[in-house]
Order: sequence, then structure tokens, then C-alpha cells
Amino acid sequence: MRVNFVLSEVASGLRRNLTMTVAMILTTAISLGLMGTGLLIASMISDMKEIYYDKVQVSIFLADDVTDEQRQAIQTELESSDEVKSFIYESRDEAYERFQQQFAQQPELVENTPPDALPESFRVELVNPERYSVIAAAFPNGEAGVDQVRDEGDFLDRLFSLLNGARNATIAVAGVQAAAALLLISNTIQLAAFNRRNETNIMRLVGASRWYTQLPFILEAALAGLIGGLLATAGLVVTKLTFVDSTLAGPIKAGIITGIEWDQVIATGAIITTAGVLLASVASYVTLRLYVRL
Repeated sequence: MRVNFVLSEVASGLRRNLTMTVAMILTTAISLGLMGTGLLIASMISDMKEIYYDKVQVSIFLADDVTDEQRQAIQTELESSDEVKSFIYESRDEAYERFQQQFAQQPELVENTPPDALPESFRVELVNPERYSVIAAAFPNGEAGVDQVRDEGDFLDRLFSLLNGARNATIAVAGVQAAAALLLISNTIQLAAFNRRNETNIMRLVGASRWYTQLPFILEAALAGLIGGLLATAGLVVTKLTFVDSTLAGPIKAGIITGIEWDQVIATGAIITTAGVLLASVASYVTLRLYVRL
């Protein structure tokens, strides 16, 4: 097989259909970029679940006028409860210090929040987080020094449902874009094959195999998929630098959300680039087999 001839045919085909090739590359890049974003969001959600669900599940906020006897009674009941795996007591000063650390990147919020705005509390980890109702019943709101009992697990469920929805929406849009990219690849290959039908017919007459005449078109699509994947990877790198490492620096440093490491970006970039090359190659091959006579 003459490699130089095949490569020259690939370059010629890309030049002849330059505008459609550019459109194919950009559409592929957008779909792969959205797919990569969805994968990174899924990774962040998984890491955040490991962090948050391993922490305290229930918070018992104490009333402003709680007495030492009431505070001690609550602690004693928690120590003797079979439902409680562990717990910690957090004073007002400790709660405010944690608040300052979490929102260090938002000084206006910290300055406008007085130290006595955050109540003291017991932060409880349950043996079975689903048995929150048992703790809520043992410490009714407004009685024995208890202001309210809050199930953090329920809040986390709603939070991760929202994040999962964002991930699913991103992947769904990526799927639509990928379908558009595949159709565009198919149309571009059909047009390229039509424009070069005389050349390929002559090649077949002199004994060239079907595979030999199809290979330049497949390589054109694969190259477009490769460039689209590299552009999508570059987009992920820019997003990490300008959004994750900059805009989200505060919440990440405070431990509210997890960051994205470079190895994750590189691995995701490799996945979407490989996917772009394979999908474009398969789409062009199927198009040539079904719709084009070479």
C-alpha cells in the first residue's frame, strides 16, 4: 500500500471540503467537551459523596438559653444511645471559627455575621443514617435545651440529586451534539466520495481493493475526530485554570467541594479523544459501506 498516496488523498480531501471539515471538527469538539465535562462532574460527585456521607449525619442545635444541666443530659443520652456511632460537641466559638474558615474567600459574608449568630450544637454520626427519626424523637424541638434537630443526610440527598441532574443534563446535551457530529461526518464523507468518484472508479478498474479506496475517507474522519478531541481536551484545561482553580478556589480550599486534579483532566482528555477518533472512523466506514459505492 502506498502510504504517501493515501496521505496525499487525505490532505486533498480535507482541502476540498474545508468548510464542512471545520464544521465537523467544531461539532465533534463541542460534543466531546461536554462529554468530558460530564465525566469530570461525575468524578467530583463521587469524591464529594465519600467526603460528606462519611461525616456527621445529624445536627442537634441547642437553644440560646440552654443550661449546663440540659447540655450534660443531652450528652449523656447520646453516649448511652445504641443509635449513635459517634458525636462531637461544637461551641459557638468553634462554630464561628469553622464558619470563618469555610467562607474565608467571602470576607463580606464573614464581616456581616456576628460571632453569636451560630448556635452551639452536637454533631452526631448515626450507626444507621436512615434512622434519623429515632434521634429526632429523642430530642424534640423546643424542649430540654434543644432548638432543632436537622438531618444533614436529607440535605445531602437533595444536593447530590441536583448535581446528578446537572451531570445528566450535560451528558444529554453531549449526546445530541454527538448525534449531530456523526450525521455531519456522514454527510461530509458522502460528499467527499462523490467529488472523487472518478478517481476511485479508475483505481478500482486497475485493481485497487475496496478497502484501499475507502481508507483515505476513513482517515479524514479519524483526523477530524482527533483534532476535535484535542480541542475538547484544551477546553477542559482552560476550564480548570479559569473556573475550577480560580472561581471555585475558595469552596475547594474550605473543603466544601472537591477539586479536579490534572491527572483526572489528562485521563478524561485521553478518553474523549480516543472516543472521537473511534466514533468518527466507525461512522465514516458505515457510511461508505451503506451509502457509497467505491
